[in-house]
Amino acid sequence: MNNSTGLPPRPRILLIRLSAIGDVLHATSVAHNLKLFLPDARLFWLCSPPADDLLRGNPDVDEILSWDRREFDKAVAGHKFGKAFNSLRAARRLLREHSPFDVVLDIQGLLLTGILSLLTGCQHRIGIHERHEGNPFFMTEMAPDIADPHKIRRYLTALMPLGWQQEDFVPGTVLALAPDWESYAHNFWQSHGIVPQKPILMVNLRTTWPDKHLTPKAFGQLLEHTDIPEGFQLVFPGAPGDKPCIEETISYLKEKAPDKASGAICIAGETSLRELAALIKSASLLLTCDTGPLYLAEAVGTPTFSLWGPTLPTIYGPLSPGHHFYISPHECTACCKTKCPKGNACMEAMPLHEVAKKLSALLDKL
Repeated sequence: MNNSTGLPPRPRILLIRLSAIGDVLHATSVAHNLKLFLPDARLFWLCSPPADDLLRGNPDVDEILSWDRREFDKAVAGHKFGKAFNSLRAARRLLREHSPFDVVLDIQGLLLTGILSLLTGCQHRIGIHERHEGNPFFMTEMAPDIADPHKIRRYLTALMPLGWQQEDFVPGTVLALAPDWESYAHNFWQSHGIVPQKPILMVNLRTTWPDKHLTPKAFGQLLEHTDIPEGFQLVFPGAPGDKPCIEETISYLKEKAPDKASGAICIAGETSLRELAALIKSASLLLTCDTGPLYLAEAVGTPTFSLWGPTLPTIYGPLSPGHHFYISPHECTACCKTKCPKGNACMEAMPLHEVAKKLSALLDKL
């Protein structure tokens, strides 16, 4: 046994963080710091599509266990509990195929992830002080609570029962791009009429939390009032369902600022997550709200300018340099509610002319 941790010399450790692009990327810091602390550990990660794509090629993750939680969630939402039970049985088979584990680190803190932790059969299951939802009942040990609100630092508390200390924290998310990412991005841009050698401003309009983003018209107004240097090309990424909103923003620009809309393109739904990361890496700046592409940009080193309302960068934002934030001045900013009872009040309160000035100054320096 390892005298300092009580673990075998080559411990088998399972990390559970199933979903959410930003949160999975945040959790790569846990994997990275774990491997620095226990370099001989074999790390398994239980993750759900599509977020599992973000872990491909990650040097800190020895094996990805892919289980699609969407099937389970759909079954529960439809009160099809037999299907939900079968989905859990499939998860149990997957976990038992790779067991035994010496430690399970549940850093999602849900009832579901607590059940999955128990299904591993592991006798050492560490939880963190997050959402709970009954999760602690399935843990054998809870990590210490800390005052720091940032998600990454709170996720990292899961390592503290193993002997790791917060002062040992090495910041940075990890995302492995394919070796040919540059040629992929170059060919993609050329096929879409974008000149790869010229600066690219990527604008991500939407999130899965409707109250975290501006309206399409407001985004159009922000870009209308922004002094975008000559030569910048506007690209709008997103999910397939984001296309109507992106088209509304581009239509607004065509009417109010046709020079800025000239050559603007929508690429929503055309890439995988890692392909999108490759395109973001080749961009000059990403304008976004608090959503997954913000953390893709952090992982690949692209500067960002992000808009914040119901959440705060001190809780979720990038910890590395090169990222700029604008926080809504509304009185109830940072409520962390997925649905605003006041009609998206904090994002509606964004002073677009002031935001445009800050964005203009940032673009002028690139």
